[in-house]
Amino acid sequence: MTDRLPEPGADERAHSDHLSGLLREEIAAHGPMPFSRFMERCLYTPGLGYYSAGKTKFGAEGDFVTAPELGSLFARCVVRAFEPVLASLGPDADFLELGGGSGAFAEAALRALDAAGRTPRRFMILEPSADLRERQRERLHANLPPGLASRVIWLDAPLEEEWEGVLFANEVIDALPTTRFTTREGEVYEEYVVLDGDGRFHRTDRPADVLVNGAVRHVERDLGREFDAGYRTEILPQLPYWIQAVAGTLRKGAMIFADYGYTRDEFYHPERNDGTLRAFYRHRTHGDAFFLPGLQDLTASVDFTALAEAGNSAGFGVAAYLPQAQFLLAAGMQEFFENDYLATDDELVRYRLAQEVKKLTLPDQMGERFQVMMFARGIDPAALPAAVLAADQGSRL
Repeated sequence: MTDRLPEPGADERAHSDHLSGLLREEIAAHGPMPFSRFMERCLYTPGLGYYSAGKTKFGAEGDFVTAPELGSLFARCVVRAFEPVLASLGPDADFLELGGGSGAFAEAALRALDAAGRTPRRFMILEPSADLRERQRERLHANLPPGLASRVIWLDAPLEEEWEGVLFANEVIDALPTTRFTTREGEVYEEYVVLDGDGRFHRTDRPADVLVNGAVRHVERDLGREFDAGYRTEILPQLPYWIQAVAGTLRKGAMIFADYGYTRDEFYHPERNDGTLRAFYRHRTHGDAFFLPGLQDLTASVDFTALAEAGNSAGFGVAAYLPQAQFLLAAGMQEFFENDYLATDDELVRYRLAQEVKKLTLPDQMGERFQVMMFARGIDPAALPAAVLAADQGSRL
């Protein structure tokens, strides 16, 4: 499959070879590497990982397109869903975005917040990548009025002090380093990465530790069945700890997570017997996680039942769970589209608007593949978006 993928340039090849060399050295020195560690190094090694280096990731020139890159409709709908929460919290409410990408969401969201009279005290972006932080900073300071741009601050670690406001994350959980596991003879085995005789990366399985074994057994109990021998998939045993870290200090407010994924019974369907792990390289999807480390995105779908459990354990309640298309429609997409369409006579602009709506809402695009989950803590239910709550499909969880 990878022989049909575009060839990297000489500099890109050297970049990937450098990271591959570091990975080989670590395996040679410390033995088999958990796949989750391999994925973490491929994505986040400073200066070399996919999200830590200077290569364009988002949009037509990158490897994939996210919802905020398509236009402003997505961000405006998210802001509309958050408006009643922000109104209830008052002028000291903050907005936290996890993983700012290119800065497209922050730019559109700040304009929408300003237009709605809900400009937050601080618009915070938790962004571990120094390269992406700089790109976001340049974009926002170039495109926003100074008064809005000055509200933006960047964090390289979660807030330690308590705060009130809203938190948003789009396509963040799918990029958390995932654990791969399989079962045989009633035992759980974790997937590791080793080197073959030619120094190439190769998968092997080792008995799972207590954390991974416990997470897998919990899923089996919840499903009411054991995994078939040889079934291979992903799990995020660290998810409850991650949610607590990034959101545990949010004393009062709401959170929205948007990502591609499934409910637990769909995620671990018996026929999905090799999991959901995939790689994105220049708008092509393939299954070779070892192809050009550092130059491709690695991702796995989200078990939204696990996300609901993690949010609950952190003290939040699930307010709504629904496909992205239903969320966007409930949050005013049709109104925004019609207003934008009627505000211009430019047929190219109208065409792009129509394409944006299609990509965001059609079932075979992002509409059904992406799901949205909203959490709340410490606020009156009346402060939550009524139309979104009315479209809730949380019973599927």
